Order: sequence, then C-alpha cells, then structure tokens
Amino acid sequence: MNQSDQSTLQAAKTLGIADIVKDLHAVRVASLEHRHRRNNPPKLPSRKTLQTVLEGLSAALFPNRLGLPDLKEEGLDYFVGHTLNIALRELYTQIKLELHFSADSEQTSQPSEELALDKTREFGSRLPRVRELLDTDIQAAFEGDPAARSLDEVLVCYPGISAVIHYRIAHELYTLGLPLVARIITEIAHSATGIDIHPGASVDKSFFIDHGTGVVIGETAVIGRHVRLYQAVTLGAKRFPTDEQGHLIKGSPRHPILEDDVVIYAGATVLGRITIGKGSVIGGNVWLTHSVPAGSNITQALMLSSPDSTIETQATTAPH
Repeated sequence: MNQSDQSTLQAAKTLGIADIVKDLHAVRVASLEHRHRRNNPPKLPSRKTLQTVLEGLSAALFPNRLGLPDLKEEGLDYFVGHTLNIALRELYTQIKLELHFSADSEQTSQPSEELALDKTREFGSRLPRVRELLDTDIQAAFEGDPAARSLDEVLVCYPGISAVIHYRIAHELYTLGLPLVARIITEIAHSATGIDIHPGASVDKSFFIDHGTGVVIGETAVIGRHVRLYQAVTLGAKRFPTDEQGHLIKGSPRHPILEDDVVIYAGATVLGRITIGKGSVIGGNVWLTHSVPAGSNITQALMLSSPDSTIETQATTAPH
C-alpha cells in the first residue's frame, strides 16, 4: 500500500466513512422493503440521457438554428435523419426503462420490447406536427414582444420558447402513456428557465410566455389559442380532493381553462377548475378563483377596509 492509499484509508477512518456507509445501507434496505422493492429495484429513466435526447430532437426540429453551425442546405436532411436516429434510439431505451418501472410498481406483467418500439415510432411520427405548433408559438412571441427583432432571436434567446419546446415534446410522450419520461423532460426546462409546465396540460397553438420566470401551469390546465402569459403567473388548483382514506385523488380536473386570446399579466394567480372567457385580460397580481365571461377585464382595486387602514385587494370585472 503506497503513501497515498494509506492517507486515504486514514482519512476514511477519521471521518467514520465505514459507519456512514453501514447506516445508509440499513436505511436504503428498509426503504426498499417498505416499497416492496427489496430485490432488483427497477432502474429509472436517466435525466442526463434525456437531456441529450432533447438536444438532438431540438436540433432535428430546427437544424438551421439549433443544429451544427456549419450545416449546408444540401446536408440538412442527412443531418436531421442522423440526429433523429441517435435521439430516438436513446429515447427508446428510456421508454423501455419507464415501462418496466411502471410494470414493477403496479405489479403487472413486464411489457414487451415491441411496445416500447411502437411508442417510440408513434412519437417520431408526431414530430412534424410538433414543429408546426412550435412555429406558431415562435410567431406569437415575435408578434407579442416589441423588443423581438426576428423570429430567429425568439427561438434561440427566449426562455419561454425553450420551455414550450420541452413541453410540446413532453406532452406527446405524456399522451402516449409515458408520464415519467415526460415529467423529467419538462423538469429539465423548469430547472433551466424557472418555467414549470406540467406535460399533462393541454395547450393549443400560438402560445407565448413573456419573460417567464416563475410561471406555473398545472397538469389539467386547458389553454386555448393565442394565449399570452407573463412572469410569475400561476394556473393552479384551489383545493385537492381526497378519497375516503384521506389520500389525494390523482388526475381530477382541478386547474383553469383559458379560452382563446386570453392575456394574463405578471404575478396573477388563477386557481381551480374555472373558465376565463375568450379575449379576457387578467391584470397583474390578481387572485382569481371564479369564472369570468368572455371579454372581461380583471384588475386590482385597492380600498381601505377598516378605520385602521388595513388594505384589501379586490378583483373587479368589466368589459373591455
């Protein structure tokens, strides 16, 4: 044993590494037994690998802007095909991991590799439609922001577009019955942009998130066409229903519905399964928990509620 190995061993003894490892082992085994996964716990899809998949898919969708810098027109289709081949093969592996994980969790029969291949193939066939939707989102951002100088600037610079690219891809996977892979993909965008869009949300074309930081869009939110949100907007749930045992009921519709042409300004919070009518404008910092008709203009009204000068915030509705 050389001097370096001796120093490492001595440091481990001094820090009590062996005891920590032993205790962590005991806690880990207890946790696995509690979840009935003591033997061969299934592997999860890899966030790092899915990050690579997202980069490849983004480059295939927008090869001139998100692909290689020296691409020539005559080589674009080859690049797209080569990039898709790598990305979809890696995605196929991650889909297999999710399917096996789900089968283990639900104690059902293990899925076939053909099922993972079918889901991967179906996802790939949807990419042209994803590109069409993203083109409308980019156009909406360009038209909605006077600071935008070009569509290319919007695509490569705007965090809202980056988050929506991740969401559009993740939503297709979610609808294919792959919620874990989908959620990892949107959480990659959440970490990078501060924009949290659940892959289960339904978002129509021409969607624009301006600035974006702090935006939260819940799983069952429904967003129509030409909707614009600003930073720190929350489309959340007002309450969480439980079953007879007190457990949360998963998947129930609990988030807002925004009809076409709605604009929601910075800091507004819209909660519950309510409907914001077509063409409505929700002002900054409004707290809204009831439906409003088409053409509403919801703003804050500050008023003195008592002699001690306590300030309340109240939403008012008026046509605009």
